[in-house]
Amino acid sequence: MAADNPISEVLDQSEIDRLLAQATEPPKQRVYRSDGRQMDAATAPKIEVYDFRNPVFLTEVELRRLRLLHEDFIRYLSARLSLFLRMEFTLKMSKLTTLAYTKFTESLPSPTHLCLFKTEPLMGVGILDLNPRLALTLVDRMLGGHGHSVKLERYLTEIEVALLEDVIRIVLEEWCAQWKGQKELHPAVIGHENNGRFLQTSPKDAVMLALTMEVGFGDCSEQMQIGIPYYTIEPLVKSMQASRDKDTTPDAKPAKAEWKPIYEHISMPVRAEWDAFELSLRELTQLRVGDVIEMPPDIVERTQVTLNGTPKFVGTVGLDSDRVVVKLVKKISDDHPLKQKSHGR
Repeated sequence: MAADNPISEVLDQSEIDRLLAQATEPPKQRVYRSDGRQMDAATAPKIEVYDFRNPVFLTEVELRRLRLLHEDFIRYLSARLSLFLRMEFTLKMSKLTTLAYTKFTESLPSPTHLCLFKTEPLMGVGILDLNPRLALTLVDRMLGGHGHSVKLERYLTEIEVALLEDVIRIVLEEWCAQWKGQKELHPAVIGHENNGRFLQTSPKDAVMLALTMEVGFGDCSEQMQIGIPYYTIEPLVKSMQASRDKDTTPDAKPAKAEWKPIYEHISMPVRAEWDAFELSLRELTQLRVGDVIEMPPDIVERTQVTLNGTPKFVGTVGLDSDRVVVKLVKKISDDHPLKQKSHGR
């Protein structure tokens, strides 16, 4: 009995490519309506992955504005610390992101130097993380050193912490100054720690805005980090968004004046007057009964009609039977030289 031919069971290259394409093709996402019917690919909404363990409370637009604000903060802080230390102090933004409080504290190195601060009148406690080598290098420079990197990695003494507070105060003042358009903030240092595992300044699930900066100071290159609870800056972000919307929204057109029935019963003094000439006080006291005052011949055509003491029309005086009347010729515009407070002449 002849054996089966094994060559007939071998797949050709085209079949192998088709099977590989089917294996590597991502599975199609199925989207269903509330009534259970499946939506077709043309009308299905765009589906994005969302990590519920790391919720993001800031939109891309808000995060972009915060990035611009902190770039200004870094630029001003670099210049101010360079003047304070009398040595070039460079800063560069490494990362600006949001993450949970537990992940933020777990990411803090050990040993490190942590400064806890508040920004009145906002709620919440912020954290400023300084690498110990950078902190010791700053202290050495403040004591008259050349600013060479300190290779020691240890906890700071009380004297070193006290000296370092001058630098920390400058960092916090510059950070608060960036929000002066929304609110006047006043920073205050409330404590120091050296290990992030024991911090309890915020709830474990609180969202933190973390700013990581690369520091260059002499031959020392380390990191500085600022963590702010989102609920602390939330009023500032909302105020910034409201100001932005107000600037971009066109002003509403003023409402047109319309007549209301209640206006029909309002009385207003109306007077026709001439601005004829001027007299000195001496000439005015010399006038007697029977004196004749010469008037310009065209004054009747320059009669001002005032409403409640404000000139509104120019008219011509005439007679109608036994009454003196004024024919309105034109309206006085707001920028017309005649539109002045009545002199009472």
